[in-house]
Amino acid sequence: MEFNGKRVMVIGLGISGRAVARLLAARGSQLLMTDRSADLTCEDLPAGVVHLGAEDPAWFDVADPAPPVDLVVASPGVPQTSTLMSAARARRIPIIGELELGSRFVSAPMVAITGTNGKSTVTVLVGEICKAAGMKTFVGGNLGTPLATAMGVDFDVAVIEVSSYQLELIETFKPRIAIHLNLTDDHLDRYRDLGEYGRAKARLFENQDGTDWAILNRDDPQVWKLAREVRSQVFSFGFERPAGGETSRAIWYDGSGFAFVNAHHTGRIALSGFTLPGRHNLLNAMAAAMAALALGIAPQTIEHALTAFTGLPHRTEFVRDVDGVKYVDDSKGTNVGAVVEALAAIGGPVILIAGGVDKGGDYGPLRAPLMEKARLLILIGAARDKMRAALDGATAIETASALPEAVRIAALYARRGDTVMLSPACSSFDQFKDYAERGRVFQELVRAL
Repeated sequence: MEFNGKRVMVIGLGISGRAVARLLAARGSQLLMTDRSADLTCEDLPAGVVHLGAEDPAWFDVADPAPPVDLVVASPGVPQTSTLMSAARARRIPIIGELELGSRFVSAPMVAITGTNGKSTVTVLVGEICKAAGMKTFVGGNLGTPLATAMGVDFDVAVIEVSSYQLELIETFKPRIAIHLNLTDDHLDRYRDLGEYGRAKARLFENQDGTDWAILNRDDPQVWKLAREVRSQVFSFGFERPAGGETSRAIWYDGSGFAFVNAHHTGRIALSGFTLPGRHNLLNAMAAAMAALALGIAPQTIEHALTAFTGLPHRTEFVRDVDGVKYVDDSKGTNVGAVVEALAAIGGPVILIAGGVDKGGDYGPLRAPLMEKARLLILIGAARDKMRAALDGATAIETASALPEAVRIAALYARRGDTVMLSPACSSFDQFKDYAERGRVFQELVRAL
């Protein structure tokens, strides 16, 4: 679509919506910008009409001589059932998302990463490997820097974290390399079930062809079944070496490094300096290494980048040791699967702080790791009663009104050799702006002990 002179409605004026508005303004579009927040700051928005507050379908009905709305670009957080989205569909107005729009202005090959957990880590890690190889690299997407901001820059590669919300509104988005890490219960407050959530994730591959790569986790049955459905070439990763006829392109863990085969060419990537804890981080590193190999990056460069990478904030991040008790911030653990992996990565007895806004998933998979490893579970937030009912009997449980009280209780019960970990299995929006603010508050409370 040619955007010059077109009237475009931008729904949602957060980070991605503002990036969309700036891109469209630069392309000569007439903007109609909306957000459900009535007190939003608008000073940095480009020229155009702004509507704030409760959505009103009448916003589409502009008076002559202004043209009708030609296109809607919706931010990822806008639900498909919103008033404006429903009104746009009723008027047969095309709807796309920021990811789709941004991708139309990026000429560099795209590496796109999705999955329930590990997306940000793999995105940044792939970006670091590409930079170590001397490539001019865009790193962003759902990670925080919208793809729409990459317009007009001559990148060698664009590495993009992609959420299911973003994939709902793609049309032509076609990554050269697409990575699917895992699929577990999450966002079931938006999707009917795991199947619907998984189908949204699988849209990552729908525009790929035989010249592209699909990198799939063969240890995750929900992900690996896509190997029979995608049209792209499949690269697989997992802990065990695959059966001989299963694939000619694979990577696996050999006990101290990664062995790989690429169209019958074998090689190895050493892990002597890789410091991120846990089985899940080994899988993350495998996926990143596979993407780098598909880009033609040498194994030695991958090894150096893995050694230099120290992880992202709020992902099993060590905070401090207090009298032999370790405190770990895993505030990014916003679903049950992430907490299970975090518990597996931590040695010794754990006092777990969890809770927040329930996302509709099943807390049952936490029972076994809690029984095995947790001395105490401290629950906070709106979901604490539901979590207590689901996890009763798995370990001792205390409840707290908020995070400060939870940290005080944890410090009171902790013994030398314990790890106190914040890994909530819930979103943060009942008490915090986002998971990062929750993690920062936790770290401040721990440093004040």
